[in-house]
Amino acid sequence: MAMSMKGHVLLPATREVVWDRLNDPATLKACIPGCQSLERTGENAFAAVAKVKVGPVNATFRGNVELSDLDPPNGYRISGGGEGGIAGFAKGNARVTLADTGEGCQLEYDVEANVGGKLAQMGSRLIDSVAKKTADQFFTNFAGAVIHASQVAAPESVGGGISDESARPSAAVAPEPSVEGTIASAPAEPAPGASPPQDAPAPDEGGAATGEAAGGEAATAPSRWARMWSNQRKTP
Repeated sequence: MAMSMKGHVLLPATREVVWDRLNDPATLKACIPGCQSLERTGENAFAAVAKVKVGPVNATFRGNVELSDLDPPNGYRISGGGEGGIAGFAKGNARVTLADTGEGCQLEYDVEANVGGKLAQMGSRLIDSVAKKTADQFFTNFAGAVIHASQVAAPESVGGGISDESARPSAAVAPEPSVEGTIASAPAEPAPGASPPQDAPAPDEGGAATGEAAGGEAATAPSRWARMWSNQRKTP
């Protein structure tokens, strides 16, 4: 079953900080829901293991991730694929672009993916719902990571170095980013001898495991970021 998803998110950091976090394996591992490991195998290549839950199907996928078309700090293409045993397979790629705005860095993404096997038989509505919630959770975690990175970098830019206290994140949780996007999917062809898949109702709660925020819980954002997040959350 083929699907596509595109959208954008405004992050409270400079383009350089966002680019740095997008290229840090530890940050990506902590932010990707269900990711158990992400280890570098080459200059721009990684081996990944992630747990996925879609409706009644729980599976552990093992695969590879590669970064290409790198244009620092403006964006890159990330592609990969993995096998989940009897659950099936998943593969895809995404174009990620970054642009500075007056309020931070806008990240745009355009994803093309394909899933097969038992997962594809869950129905496009359920797959789309899980994909959207997984993306929302990733960007919530990633926003926390870039806020913390921005705060840690701020004392360095002044020239005074980082004290133990300034480098330690506070217990505040980063606000959720404003994510806007659309998902389109194509119906899967049923396996030979199988009944045509029926769209399953979207779950009440997200099917993807929650990723850990990078570097511990995110530090409290500066006041101007706090006002920006507050205004975004109030916007319908």
